[in-house]
Amino acid sequence: MGRNTRKRRSSMANKAIAASAALALGGGGLIWANFYASAHESNNNGWSQNQTKAAAAQVATISCPDVGQKLTNVPQSARQGVATELANLDKQITEAYARLASTRQAQAGDSGFVQNAIVGPLKEKRAATIDRIRIDVQRVGGQFNTSLSQLAACTTQNAQTNAGGQQQNGGQQNNGGQQQNGGQQQNGGQQQNGGQQQGGQQNADNNGNGAAGPVAADFVNIQNVQPNSRGLQNGLAANGNTGSKGSFTTKCGVNENNLFNSDNLIVAPGVDNGAHHTHDYVGNQDNNAFSSDQDLGNAGTSCQNQGDKSTYYWPVLRLQDGTKEFDAADLGGGAEGNVGKILKAKQAEIKFVGNKKGPVVAMPQFLRIITGDAKAFTNGLKNANTSFSCTGFENRQVTDKYVICPQGSSVVRTSNFQSCWDGKNIDSANHRDQVAFVGADGSCPNGFQAIPQLQVRLVYDVPAPTIQNGQVKSPYAVDGFPEQLHKPITDHNDFINVMSTQLMNKVVNCINTGKKCQ
Repeated sequence: MGRNTRKRRSSMANKAIAASAALALGGGGLIWANFYASAHESNNNGWSQNQTKAAAAQVATISCPDVGQKLTNVPQSARQGVATELANLDKQITEAYARLASTRQAQAGDSGFVQNAIVGPLKEKRAATIDRIRIDVQRVGGQFNTSLSQLAACTTQNAQTNAGGQQQNGGQQNNGGQQQNGGQQQNGGQQQNGGQQQGGQQNADNNGNGAAGPVAADFVNIQNVQPNSRGLQNGLAANGNTGSKGSFTTKCGVNENNLFNSDNLIVAPGVDNGAHHTHDYVGNQDNNAFSSDQDLGNAGTSCQNQGDKSTYYWPVLRLQDGTKEFDAADLGGGAEGNVGKILKAKQAEIKFVGNKKGPVVAMPQFLRIITGDAKAFTNGLKNANTSFSCTGFENRQVTDKYVICPQGSSVVRTSNFQSCWDGKNIDSANHRDQVAFVGADGSCPNGFQAIPQLQVRLVYDVPAPTIQNGQVKSPYAVDGFPEQLHKPITDHNDFINVMSTQLMNKVVNCINTGKKCQ
């Protein structure tokens, strides 16, 4: 497999942090094995299996309000500093989760341990970081919403799930201001995995590498999913039999150049390991945290049409089989629980389509769109999107489960992007407000214009996992933030438009005149 590529290397201080973190985390993910393996062990101090299981069931992860999604008005000159501080918040949660995972025995022996030793100190760190965000904004004359200071406190969250696969938080308040479950029931209310729901808390120490998730309740046999039961309104196809019915397909390969890194140019520009998980990249070949718009415009592209230098990227899919990948000891990789063999898509179909109500307008160059939410397990479903299916069963789409496909069928990941644009901005403070999801009838919110909808369909050959005695054998999962426990609801996809003006005009013309172009 390839290497983690960046234009600039981190400082010696960052390297030292990475090395110490890898050591603290067991040099490639051992701590993640301990997270669940402890639920099956006893020690010489009389530590009972039942006590350990109870402790693991009570607290699975750290749930913190997403400050970034609450930011709506950050002056351009303050955005780099704010992005750095938001990345610090993510790093703090990662470190707190690692401590949570490694102190199971102390938690069982002291009911106040998590609050006193983990959640309390985390709140203090977050409060200081949020205050630095305030300073960054006000220093350049911006207005800071003081209510954001109330987002410093975090809670703990268990991994209990309902029939729809969404967490119930064990009665804990999320504090993120997001509605949990969004009122949606996933998969038509079907009971998954042949009746083995197991509350999402099965151990994961038999995953080949001991990663903290996924678990058996995160999987469903595609044949048990009801057709047309996806549930979420986000990510609907914008096109249909009316309006602008054409399409434009761009062929950009499947990352044959092995371009991987754990940066996120949209959310954390200028921040090394801003994603805390590894991305696949196709299209633009200069994707890293330090790439400017000028760098992207001057870069090469893997797309056949050289006028398309857009960057298309998504978290890698891994088979948790114990393989030591190139990033097995790195932050973003094994040191943060993203372990196992990276699976490349055998097909990456990238298509732009029209709108049911009428014509579309051109996307501005360097427009940024994130679809889905890498933190949806703790944030709730407000921005959740993307879905899993199997070839031959693509009228059955699920957002909250990984699918088990029958022999001869391949796993499919689908992302239908936001296709309404505010007509002014290529980005926003929370990286979402400049675009919006289209309505079921093709309508856009007031003041927004219809733009070509990006649809990404990724097809993988994945050995089918099996469920035995409430445990998943040979699972696969998307990379993610450690505290999100590799939940499928956290899948997401990212795009920066770097098409030439000439090519974008061709895309719009093809769509509006009903042609199918490439």
